[in-house]
Amino acid sequence: MLHTPSGGARVGTAAGDAGPGSGPMSIGAVLEALREEFPEVTVSKIRFLEAEGLVEPARTPAGYRKFRAEDVERLSHVLRMQRDHYLPLKVIREQLAGATDGAGPSAVPPSPGRPAEPEGREAARRAASPPAAVRLDREELLAAVSAAPEELTAWEEYGLLGADAEGRYGHGELAVARLVAELGRHGLEARHLRALKLCAERQLDLAEQTVASLRRHPDARTRELAEGTVQELAGLSARLYAAFVQAAPGASGD
Repeated sequence: MLHTPSGGARVGTAAGDAGPGSGPMSIGAVLEALREEFPEVTVSKIRFLEAEGLVEPARTPAGYRKFRAEDVERLSHVLRMQRDHYLPLKVIREQLAGATDGAGPSAVPPSPGRPAEPEGREAARRAASPPAAVRLDREELLAAVSAAPEELTAWEEYGLLGADAEGRYGHGELAVARLVAELGRHGLEARHLRALKLCAERQLDLAEQTVASLRRHPDARTRELAEGTVQELAGLSARLYAAFVQAAPGASGD
C-alpha cells in the first residue's frame, strides 16, 4: 500500500472549517479549500471524481451537493495520489475500498487535525519515494488523465508518448500524458509540443555523448557512474529549461 504525505495544515485546516459547528460545504467552497494545495483543480474535476465514485456528497432536496469535512479530505487524498504517485483512479478506488473494509492501512487520508509536516521534509520524502509501478491499458490511461481517445491518438501520432509491445503504458508515459493533457486544456495541441519532445531527446543524446567513454570503461563502478551522470545531466537540463522560461521577458508579469 502506498503512503503519501498529507498536504499539512493547508487543506486540512480548510476541511476542518467544514467540521462540526460550521455545516456542510457547497462545491464552490470545496474548490476554494482544495485550490491552495491543488491550484489546477476545477469544479469539473470534482464532479468527475464524484461520477467515478471517489466521493459521495450528500444532496439537498433541491439536488445541490453538500460536502462534509471527510469528503474534502477524501478528495485531497485522491488528488495527492494522482499527483505524487501517478495512480489511475481504478487503483485509488480499490485502495480506498480496501481501507474501508479494513483490508489496508493508511489508504485513507490523515485526519484534519494532523500536524503539518515541514515543507522541506515533505518534499524530500516525496522525492525519495520510488514511483509506483504502472502498467495501464488505453482505457485506463484515458481515464487517469481525463482525456478523449482522439487526443491520445494525436499524442502518439506526434511521438509524444507510446505504448509498449503489449499495448501498455508505464509510469513515464502516464506522467507525460498528464502534462500534455493539462497543456491541452490551455489550448496547446500535440503539434505544438512536438518541439519540446525533440529538445528533450537532443539533451539526452548530448548527455549520452558526454559519458560515452565512461560506459566503455572496464571498471563496473565507473560504468555505473556513467548512468548516474546521465540522470544528473538530464535533471540539470530540465532545471535549466525551467530557469530559461522564468527568466524570459514577460514571464514574471512585469
